[in-house]
Amino acid sequence: MPPDARSTIAALATARGTAALAVVRVSGPEAVPVVASRFSNEGLAEAEGRTVWVGWLRDGDGRRIDQVVSVVWRGPHSSTGEDVVEVTCHGGDTVAQAVLRALYDAGARPAAPGEFTQRAFLHGKLDLAQAEAVADLIHAESRLGHRTAVAALRGRVSDAVGAVRQSLVQTAALVELELDFGEEDVEFADRDDLRDLLTGADRLLEELVGSARLGALARDGVRVVLGGRPNAGKSTLLNALVGEDRAIVSPTPGTTRDAVEAEAEIGGLRFRFVDTAGLRETADAIEAEGTRRARAAIDTSDVLVYVVDAAVGLDGEERSFLDDLAVRRPDLPVICIQNKADLVTDPARLDAEAEGGTTALVVSAQDAMTNPAALDGLRRSLLHAVRAEGLDAAEGGLVAVNERHRAHLEAAREAVGRARRTLAAGSGGDTLALDLRAALHELGLVTGAVTTEHVLDAVFSQFCIGK
Repeated sequence: MPPDARSTIAALATARGTAALAVVRVSGPEAVPVVASRFSNEGLAEAEGRTVWVGWLRDGDGRRIDQVVSVVWRGPHSSTGEDVVEVTCHGGDTVAQAVLRALYDAGARPAAPGEFTQRAFLHGKLDLAQAEAVADLIHAESRLGHRTAVAALRGRVSDAVGAVRQSLVQTAALVELELDFGEEDVEFADRDDLRDLLTGADRLLEELVGSARLGALARDGVRVVLGGRPNAGKSTLLNALVGEDRAIVSPTPGTTRDAVEAEAEIGGLRFRFVDTAGLRETADAIEAEGTRRARAAIDTSDVLVYVVDAAVGLDGEERSFLDDLAVRRPDLPVICIQNKADLVTDPARLDAEAEGGTTALVVSAQDAMTNPAALDGLRRSLLHAVRAEGLDAAEGGLVAVNERHRAHLEAAREAVGRARRTLAAGSGGDTLALDLRAALHELGLVTGAVTTEHVLDAVFSQFCIGK
């Protein structure tokens, strides 16, 4: 443990600003003496863990700051594994900052971002994947983000990675044992069993790497661009999707000149909808810039909802744009809808165009402003586009790795792949052992079984102070 990690730290654990209460956390070997030196109840100095004390907190000159509640937790039975005192005072910056100053004067130092969680990791209360889940839980902005963070905090990611690591440890142990008896030409590991173990590990790693997509969706949400010609009803559709008037709606074509963004939750996922300027050739310099920005937004989108005026249909310029887009971004899901169905007097025409593959959905954004259920088909299509149907109702907890995990898991899978090829070629056990060690090292970096100061700095610097 770094020497600085043995000091006593203090920080505000609640948000700054006016509130009913504020909580100041203190952790470290001198946590209880530091608080007791400023506390009116002398019994706190010898307090046992899991006890609650009420009294006045004073500054260094003995002046009363506030009547507070102090909860004592003795290590290792605390959140950080150290002695911890949580001081609850009245809310507001003035009181909370005065409490902090008194504790700093008594010997505590300000906590660094994420330092409380880092100490929990260093004392074995959490592994590294669980520690990262704490930050994900704090920043969760959707039900799915919340659920994947809770699952990771409960150890779902750690358990999955641990299962792979355990199978590779078993494989590596047998190979290393053979190396120890290399001169006697003894095989302790059946080659078919080794092959099965490596195949199973590769399959589990593939599943874990694939879960990074879910992790990205849960944390970052889905960026959906509404594109189409001017006056196709994109702004009305945006307002209907998010349930409020975010975009200006006007019968005059070209009203939208710049991107307008709004968010809504669908199926537990956060969707960021972007209303863009109409796509058409124009001599108006401002409108032309809006069109350029609309194309740029489409190029960076996760899903494109292309809105067509049902009374007009797709013209040649639009078909050409969509064909070019399919070549340029073949991986981009495109949902093409016919809007303003309420203004079309010939329903058979709409059905014919839908059957012909021109569009997949027929909607009226105007009707949806008063009847949100009218867009349920579009919502289902959006979930299908990002392969997220049913995730919100999934049972048993979800496994979703983050980008850092994904990089290490891919490196581990590459090492396992090399080991499989080495085994198939009948090469020496020393090469096989090196590949297995590399895979185990990468897996250890996910959970913190193997770690470096650089990794810890990168993880915990993203936390807020006080957590």
